[in-house]
This record gives sequence, structure tokens and C-alpha cells, in this order.
Amino acid sequence: MDDHEQKSCWGLTVKAVFGFVVVMALTWLVTGAESGVVLVSAG
Repeated sequence: MDDHEQKSCWGLTVKAVFGFVVVMALTWLVTGAESGVVLVSAG
């Protein structure tokens, strides 16, 4: 039971960190690189 809860907690942590990294990467691309603006516009 504890192992399952721990895995679930780690999964949530990984998702949160991954989401944060994606947001930071997109923000950096939009503010610091023209290719980022093109990528976001295309999306």
C-alpha cells in the first residue's frame, strides 16, 4: 500500500515539474527567440 501511494506521489511530482519546465521553456522561447514566437503562433 505504501509503495503504491509513494509511486502516485512521485507521478504527481513529475507531472508538476514537467509542466513547470514546459511553461518556463515556452516563456523563454517567446521572450528570447523569434523561432519561439513562430512555434507558438503555429500551435
